Amino acid sequence: MAITDLKRIIKAGFINFKRGGLVSFAAVLVVTITLSVITIIILLQAVLYSSLDQIKDKVDVTIYFTVDAPESKVMFLKESLEKLPEVATVSYTSATDALKLFRDRHANDYSTLAALDEIGNNPLGAYLNVKAKEISQYESIANFLKSDNALASGDGDIIDKVNYHQNKLVIDRLNIIIAGAQKLGFLITLLLVIISIIITFNTIRLTIFISKEEIGVMRLVGASKMRVRGPFMIEGAIYGIIATIITLLLFLPITIWFGRNMTDFLGLDIYDYYISNLFQIFAIILLSGIILGAISSFIAIRRYLNK
Repeated sequence: MAITDLKRIIKAGFINFKRGGLVSFAAVLVVTITLSVITIIILLQAVLYSSLDQIKDKVDVTIYFTVDAPESKVMFLKESLEKLPEVATVSYTSATDALKLFRDRHANDYSTLAALDEIGNNPLGAYLNVKAKEISQYESIANFLKSDNALASGDGDIIDKVNYHQNKLVIDRLNIIIAGAQKLGFLITLLLVIISIIITFNTIRLTIFISKEEIGVMRLVGASKMRVRGPFMIEGAIYGIIATIITLLLFLPITIWFGRNMTDFLGLDIYDYYISNLFQIFAIILLSGIILGAISSFIAIRRYLNK
């Protein structure tokens, strides 16, 4: 019996959708706009986090060692740093490689190269480049380097300098900017979603208002609340499904254009991101569309059932 009722409710929902004509089209259009806003938010968040990751990737701490620092002690410190939970990567550059990199950077500075040739010996020491998992964790790494755990007693003199304190102001500002950008992104997302939900709800309420006489007749003949509400919830879900398909197709050429023309500016190939995450995006907007349509119908029809 329950399965039969469910089939009737689903069938009635499709009939309502077909009979709605332009009103159904308008509802699908509004839900499509809502899902498009959600998709735009997903893509903007991807661009935001990609930009933040690029900023994070440019921030690091470099530990410079004295010229006579034994490689074994440098590697011991490297291993110690790699064990820290805050550390993402530690890269080692030998004194020989450091000199080569220095020469490459100053290839056109003949006076500097001439001074190096006059010295004869390599004046540069090895160094370690440390990247933290989060920008806020660099201070913890710097504190570790000051502690007795970093090096064995008496070996601290192999470190020439650590550039954390030189970069501290920049790191702190970036940390504040990243935290602020994430909070602002969340607030904008929440605001746009709420506005979209209100618009969708009012549109679906209009479609139900047109059927208020039919609802009244169904209540008079003794139809249960679920029997009355069900077809409109199915109709709302249909809006969401159709709007999802339209939204996915709509954003395909849009992301292709952005991928071809705006990748350098955005720092992310939107098309590649869209295609590689298509299943997740599809699931999010499909679920959002169905829930939005069904719940809006559920709430909108409640006033007619309580009379």
